[in-house]
Amino acid sequence: MRSRSGYGWLQLAIGILLIVLGVLIFVKPDMAFTALIFVFGVAAVVMGVGDILLYIKVERFIGFGPIMALIAGILSVMSGVMLVVYPRTGIAVLTVLFPIWFIAHCISRLSQANHIRFVAGNGIYYFVLISNIIGLILGCLMFLQPVFTLATLRVFAAIYLILLGADSVVVSVSDMGSRY
Repeated sequence: MRSRSGYGWLQLAIGILLIVLGVLIFVKPDMAFTALIFVFGVAAVVMGVGDILLYIKVERFIGFGPIMALIAGILSVMSGVMLVVYPRTGIAVLTVLFPIWFIAHCISRLSQANHIRFVAGNGIYYFVLISNIIGLILGCLMFLQPVFTLATLRVFAAIYLILLGADSVVVSVSDMGSRY
């Protein structure tokens, strides 16, 4: 029987957190923007730490993937801390940072897709590929239309966070989260 690695447990925790956050946004649409921004800040910090830990774990591989994981992790942590410390300012800034965060994280995950395919198999690979392409499209759409982003932030955020959470849960229970 294989035991779960630290990476698998972290991915599982991140995935569950993101799915719960996405469902809460759908269930409680009247949630105050300040509380929403605070929770997004915490999620961004957790995801950023996960990306940085991924970089540390795979830094021996040369290529674009590990560097993008580090950059996405740093951007996520910086964005998350800003949102937690300055939630009211975050409402205005969120219309720009949130799409950038979506885009950076999706590019990071897409750059790791070949590694995921090698370790976890084709099924997980295609799931990761499709969910992150959808996230990339949503991120670009939000970046190009900031007013649209503010009006539809809850819906886009909920959909993407559920997809991202499912992506993390699927990767965590795949061979990628196991010790050999």
